[in-house]
Amino acid sequence: MSESDYREAQKLALKEARRCVAAGLSPCLSVMDDFIPEERSMRAVDLGLIEIPTEFLVGTKTRGRVNAFAANFMPLLDPKSEFGDKWQRLCEAHLAEGIREPILAYEYLNRYYVAEGNKRVSVLKYFGAPQVTGRVLRVLPERGPDTVVYYEFVTFQRLSGLNTVEFSRPGGYAALQRLVGKGPDEPWTREDRRQFSAAWFSFRQVYDSLGGGKLRSTPGDALLAYLEVYGYPSIRGKTRSEIRAAVASVWEEIALQQEPEPIDLKLAPQPAKPGLVRKLLGTGEGKKTKVAFVHDGDPASSAWTAGHERGRAYVQHVLADSVVASAYCGAFDQAPEQTVEQAIADGNTVLFTTSPRLQTASLRAAVAHPDVTVFNCSLNSSHRYIRTYYARMYEVKFIIGALAGALGRGEPIGYVADYPIAGQIAGVNAFALGARLTDPSAEVCLEWSSVGGAEAAQARLMARGCRLFSSQDLVRAGREGSRGLTRVEGSGSVNLATPLWQWGSYYEQLLRLLRERALQSEYQESPRALNYFWGISAGVVGLRLSEALPWSARHLAEVLESGIRAGSCEPFRAPLFSQSGPELAPGQTLPPEGVVRMDWLAENVLGDIPAYEELSALGRATVDSMGLPRSRGGEAG
Repeated sequence: MSESDYREAQKLALKEARRCVAAGLSPCLSVMDDFIPEERSMRAVDLGLIEIPTEFLVGTKTRGRVNAFAANFMPLLDPKSEFGDKWQRLCEAHLAEGIREPILAYEYLNRYYVAEGNKRVSVLKYFGAPQVTGRVLRVLPERGPDTVVYYEFVTFQRLSGLNTVEFSRPGGYAALQRLVGKGPDEPWTREDRRQFSAAWFSFRQVYDSLGGGKLRSTPGDALLAYLEVYGYPSIRGKTRSEIRAAVASVWEEIALQQEPEPIDLKLAPQPAKPGLVRKLLGTGEGKKTKVAFVHDGDPASSAWTAGHERGRAYVQHVLADSVVASAYCGAFDQAPEQTVEQAIADGNTVLFTTSPRLQTASLRAAVAHPDVTVFNCSLNSSHRYIRTYYARMYEVKFIIGALAGALGRGEPIGYVADYPIAGQIAGVNAFALGARLTDPSAEVCLEWSSVGGAEAAQARLMARGCRLFSSQDLVRAGREGSRGLTRVEGSGSVNLATPLWQWGSYYEQLLRLLRERALQSEYQESPRALNYFWGISAGVVGLRLSEALPWSARHLAEVLESGIRAGSCEPFRAPLFSQSGPELAPGQTLPPEGVVRMDWLAENVLGDIPAYEELSALGRATVDSMGLPRSRGGEAG
């Protein structure tokens, strides 16, 4: 029996060797000593006894047995050889009582290289064992851009004790920690590991059976995409058929993870192709589209919600012949999914959910109701089933910063930012770069309203000597507060320039393009997630200038706004320097994707990006939806 097993294993070895040769690869096992210097191996960290996923066992520590195995650890030598005889006796022992003696392996980048126990690994792989027990010594790589994800894994493994899940992009482990209900630094219990491992095993089997192995992304990427839609409880304790149905329903979301650039940023409205419009307009002519605006807050207490409500009222007025626009406020007064489902039950076929906190509810509704078009007001979201929209407010911030630099007279300039999310950090940096445009020595003192509140942030700036600062863009109804660029004079303040969110214009254009089928065409032509990121040129952001501004400053603002509208003025043009050094070489312009993912502060910003733990409850909820910019280089292992 054992000889027949050996011969079957040998067939697998020869097949793998032929495949490797055809692909231009080595047919033998990888050897760690060939690419890791011995002195690095001698500094390895002892992880003790752990369970090693067999799929991550990829080679040997030394060249001693490299020719005895194919790259899949299957045996190549003759079954009558001494090696073959030992393999067969080990096979018999495994079938009789199991292999219990741990192997010795070195880990590098979550791949394992066997120092002792190659034949044990070979036999266990042949019989399909998912894990091998081994004493593991970790060799840490040099820190750099290519090892960010690995060092995030090191931190995650220290918290969870897991080494089975891998991600292709930074931020995956932090997202998984959040999605399973753990705090950023919260350790896992043994029961946590047991429950997750069972759920992961079922998910992985379903993923592989649906063709996941053909995707360029990792199974971990797929798990995150699934959990973002259905949540962790949906996969615990479920049958394989239940998991399979759920995974199949979000397969486009899973397949999206393999895209090198999963987000398709749309920077300006694109009209429909003329032929397509003429062909499709006629159907449903005269029928009004029911559009729901779902808000997380109430316009009476939330300036953000009030702004979107003015946008809804505007489109109801200008598109009265084709649209019925309804509002659903206070979605978090109950479960937000209930509010969204109620809007759909009321017959609305287009939904605008106006807060990043509503993204999960939006995504689940879009999956469950594919005939409903769902937009969520957020940025940098790689979700296939919903479209997101946000405004390039950083363009206006650049102009306001230039005004601040011109008016600052060399004094420190303050900036109150809201949440450390995509778009907000771009606004901080654009303001700082605008200030440097008109005053090369200008410095911007940064404080965050999501750390202690807006009034406290402004007080901290005043204590730092700031009398000119960019404060909140929006102020809650019924409360006093400065907006935009403000100068404190004596016991009062003077508003100089105010940024404007033109939501009415944004909604009108989106609904017109939707009716003309232009947005449907974009969706069909792109396999990526659609993020609408319009700015001054689309008329969705603007600037109100105070009469208190000198004529020269007003003229400067008008010139810069015209340049941005025409595309001749770029806020993020090289050379760019962050607090830690150069960011962009001379002659280059930061692409839109770089603006969206900005996780650094300009060199003339005096302040930091707050840690997650420093944020208010609302700040943490917002960051959970849109993402805290990652720290560079990962966390120490």
